[in-house]
Order: sequence, then structure tokens, then C-alpha cells
Amino acid sequence: MASSLIAALTVTTPHAAVPPALITDGERNGLLAVLSKVPDPRDPRGIRYPLSAVLTVAVCAVMAGASTFAAITDWLHDLDEHARTRLGFVGGVPAGTTVWRLLIRLDAGLLATVLVGWLHARTGPPNPPLPRRYRRVIAVDGKTLRGARREDGRQVHLLSALDTGTGVVLAQVAVDAKSNEIPAFAPLLDAVETVLGTLAGVLFIADALHTQTRHADEVTARQAHLMVQVKANQPTLFKQLKRLPWAQIPVGDRTRDRGHGRRETRTVKAVTVRTPGGIAFPHAQQAVRITRTRIVAGKTSRETAYLTVSLPTGQALPRDLQTWIRRHWHIENMIHVRDVTFREDLHQARRGNGPAVMATLRNTAIGWHRTTGATNIARATRQANRRSHDLITAVTSSHPRMQ
Repeated sequence: MASSLIAALTVTTPHAAVPPALITDGERNGLLAVLSKVPDPRDPRGIRYPLSAVLTVAVCAVMAGASTFAAITDWLHDLDEHARTRLGFVGGVPAGTTVWRLLIRLDAGLLATVLVGWLHARTGPPNPPLPRRYRRVIAVDGKTLRGARREDGRQVHLLSALDTGTGVVLAQVAVDAKSNEIPAFAPLLDAVETVLGTLAGVLFIADALHTQTRHADEVTARQAHLMVQVKANQPTLFKQLKRLPWAQIPVGDRTRDRGHGRRETRTVKAVTVRTPGGIAFPHAQQAVRITRTRIVAGKTSRETAYLTVSLPTGQALPRDLQTWIRRHWHIENMIHVRDVTFREDLHQARRGNGPAVMATLRNTAIGWHRTTGATNIARATRQANRRSHDLITAVTSSHPRMQ
């Protein structure tokens, strides 16, 4: 190992970046057609209402602000006959108990994959066009559904992957009741890969819980990259990063924000460790320190966070790191919307796959409104509720996707 630690560090400097893979062409299929591919768990004998119709109603109702199974049925019953016919109902509509019993029996993971594929296929080309240095960034985070319970009384916890560029939740997996988020990470990668086709070049950002050797190996094996925060759960790595001579390393990027009576400055420093031992975390290419200084009502507070990223300096400049770290907050914003707009924590789903299915429907609704340009989800749901025919037309239409 080098005698001087600072000599073993290289400050991040600009280099050419690998251009991102473009989204492939596809069909913007109507929702009824897409949901017809979901397996029906019911006995074929005596089926009165098509599964695709019930699922389309559930999706549309949540897009219009429905937050419970009962509210989904109410939305359907409030539609006029023409709207019901367009959704696939002829000769009556199901009762609330029928809708509830059907939805809680569905495979929530499969439903999420189908709906995410539909959203992903309908996401139009970016406007303005993506910059040359664009990279798909996916934020990973977990959430406990506080009001929901499993049949054994345990709380329901879900791990989600959010495409920070589109606002669409690409995958969501349920965490085993007797475990934590760590074993669910690999299945989440599988689900994301199913939607995107490949994870090559994708950057995953996760909190300190996922600073795990296996996670780094899993991500790298799929030709993707990982950026994780480092805390005391990895004491050796945390001490190594903290002891780096940050005072001698120049600032790589600094941003300042002002609003809501608060001033905030975020400073990023990034270095590459070239010592024989490298960074004490597999596949890590850079050590990162971000310092947040806030001034509120004349009082100053400072917070320092340490991270590692598996991208080399030429593909992850400090300004890129700054942007990506801030993007990770998008998933927290999405969770906030689920709680505030859809009152998720108050929904006491207790049977079958009900909690995960409702979470999938909420993710789909938020993703839909984001991809259609909405910045205020609550306002978008109210508008969708007032204009139910327009909503039905939008989600059931089918036309070629143009690049």
C-alpha cells in the first residue's frame, strides 16, 4: 500500500461517457388487451364478468382517486351504461364483494409486471431529447403498509424499484414476513430485468441496508452498476471512507437551493482509490462524500453522507453523482404521494394478496399520471374522476408507438 494515502487518490475528472441504450420500439396496446393476458384464478364455470374488464376498472378507478376496494366498485357503479360497455361489461356489473374476492386472489407480482410493461411501452420519446450522457437510474426503497396486515397479523412490507427518469415503478416485490429487504433484492432485479429486457448500463441506487457484498455481485453480474450509502452497518468500510483525507480533496460539485424559509448547500467530493486493497467493497470504483448544510431560521445544521459507486470516474462525474443522489429522493416522494393522495397507510387490507395488489394499482396510477405530464397527482386524479370517458379512451386506445 502506498505510504501516502492522498497520493493513492485520484480526483474525478471529465472523460467520455458510454451513450445510453435507447428505448426500443413497441406497441401502445390498450389496457383491456394487455390485461387479457393475466391468468384468471377463477373456475371457468359460471364466470359472468371478464377478468380484463374488472382489472381495467380497478386501474381506472385508482387513477381517478379510488383508495379502497369499495371505492373501486363505487366508481364502476357510478359510470353510465356506455362507459361500462366500453370497459367490457354487458348485462350488469359485479357487486363489491365479487370485485374484492377476485382482486385479492391475483398474483400481485405478475399483475405488476403486466401493468409496468404496459406503462413502459406507452412512455413516449423524451422531450427534450435525452442528453448524450444520460443514464437510466433506478431507485430502490422499501415501505411498510401500516394499515395492512397479513392473515397471521404481521405487517406487509414491499420493496420497489422506481425509474427516476419516468416516475414509473418498474417492479415491486413483497418482503417475506419473517425476513427483511435484503433477500428480496435479487428477485427485484429479476423483475426489473423482465420489464427492461436487460440491465446493462443501468445504475441502481439504494440506502445503507443494501450495502451488501451479494448485492454488488448480483448487480455487476448483470452488467449494471450500484451506488449505495455507507453507514455503521458496514463498520470497516465506513471507517475507511471516513478516514480518507477529504480536506485535501477539491470540491467536485456544489449546488445551492433556497425555498420555504430554508437555504441548503450540497457539496460533493469524489475520489478513486488506487491502493492495492482498493475500497473495501466489491466492484466499488469511487468513494463519494456529500455534505448538506442547511440554514433554517438562522440556525445552521450539517449532515455528511458517504457512498460508493461502481462506475469509474469517466462515467460518473461529481455533477452526475449529485444529480443521481438527488434522484433517489424521488422514490420517497412517490411513497409520500401514496400515503397522502391515496391514504395508503389508512387502508386496512387484510386478506390474500389485497395489500400488494392495491399498492400495484397505486403505483400504476402514479406512473400513468407522471408519464402524461402531471406534476400534481392529487389534481390529476380529480381531473380523471371528472372526465371518466376521456380516461377510458386514453387507457383503452391502441396505436403504434412513434419514436
